[in-house]
Amino acid sequence: MASTTDQQHDVVVVVVPLPAQGHLHPALQLSCRLSSANIPVYYVSTTAHVRQAHSRAAGWNPLKTPYLNFIDFPVTFDIPPPNPDASIKFPSQLVPAFKSSMQLRTPVTDLINKLASISRRVIVVHDFLTSWVVQDVPKIPNTECYCLHTVSAYLMFTYTWEAARPPVPPEAEVVLKQLPSQDGCTSPEVIEFAMKQINVIQDAGNIYSTSRVIDGMYLDLTEKMSISKDFKNWALGPFNPVNLEFDKKETAIDRHYSLEWLDKQPASSVIFVSFGSTTSLSEDEIRELAIGLEVSQQRFIWVLRDADRGDIFSGEVRKYQLPEGYEKRVSERGLVMRDWAPQLEILGHTSTGGFMSHCGWNSCIESISMGVPIAAWPMPSDQPRNALFITEGLKIGIPVREWERRKEVVPAETVEKVVRTLMASPEGEEMKRKATALKEAVKLAVMEGGVTHKEMESFVAHITR
Repeated sequence: MASTTDQQHDVVVVVVPLPAQGHLHPALQLSCRLSSANIPVYYVSTTAHVRQAHSRAAGWNPLKTPYLNFIDFPVTFDIPPPNPDASIKFPSQLVPAFKSSMQLRTPVTDLINKLASISRRVIVVHDFLTSWVVQDVPKIPNTECYCLHTVSAYLMFTYTWEAARPPVPPEAEVVLKQLPSQDGCTSPEVIEFAMKQINVIQDAGNIYSTSRVIDGMYLDLTEKMSISKDFKNWALGPFNPVNLEFDKKETAIDRHYSLEWLDKQPASSVIFVSFGSTTSLSEDEIRELAIGLEVSQQRFIWVLRDADRGDIFSGEVRKYQLPEGYEKRVSERGLVMRDWAPQLEILGHTSTGGFMSHCGWNSCIESISMGVPIAAWPMPSDQPRNALFITEGLKIGIPVREWERRKEVVPAETVEKVVRTLMASPEGEEMKRKATALKEAVKLAVMEGGVTHKEMESFVAHITR
């Protein structure tokens, strides 16, 4: 829907995501949810990243969504290629795009000033890593800021626990005492960028991309430690659809070829292998993974694509090389994809029974929503701690590699063993049972009367009060 900033409204929402796929997507999904309450929402980013958010919206057209508006600002930034051989797997190629968001401070402030002049209230929902962009907003009358954390409440509480060691329930203590090191999770320039955000935060509350049925215990612990009763914490996720069926649709015109392939496979027989939008594997890692998948004798879909650049529409894409004749040898039970995959639909297909994942939080929560257990192979950022939560907290996954051994290439034998355990063992069946139970709990939570549904209603009532 075209942006209309001159029309008067009672309450409007401005959403300012970080320009990276793992942040753009949940912010867009949240924008859609809020607009469905008949609240005008303005999704604001750079020109390249508004276009990216549009292009990767799954199953709906953001441009035809009532009350959802898009405003983009042209900025310039370097677009280096990803480095699959970097000693730290953090996607440093995206850092120039992160920093480019800081150019939005003045235009975003001007936009909010304009909206505030014709609205009773302007609500600004910004990514934690765009706090610097919106730092002038609290000076504008009739505005209020909320910080969107595109991570779990569990992850955010781990930092509090490490700093203060508050008392926690035994089931939380078991997980927290195993927290992996932060070494290798990020780069010095990203830490510097994050500190700039922390120093200017002035929010009325936090929004988490999670559900209380997933990690409500950690949200409760966070709320107990809050220094202000007026500061609110909202668990409004999952932001992805959870009540849709993605199996065979006879009338579908543009159905992805991967779903057609899944239609021909037995129920729960396929492991989906994907490491998200920011991970680049080395040639050695690709070779061992390829061999491990082949000798496991399990069916699989493997998304083998280069990591995103800061602008996904610019630059050449590296094509990974597989062992000679590999795709032909595995063609009867394996599909290798080199393009963007409809991940949620693949996870929601009844033929999918497992997910080998980097454990980015969006991937974790999509897998949870679809009841698919995870083979956890964390890369950088929040992923090592997410992997621990999946395997030891929720017990719906199995580790592929411990974080302390991140500099080692995972051998084919390990890949084979993990895949067989997840897909063809009593242990894997138990993980599947727990994942299915959690999926059903999440579904109930988002339905009318459920805890997530009520929390969204409460948030909408709070910002429109």
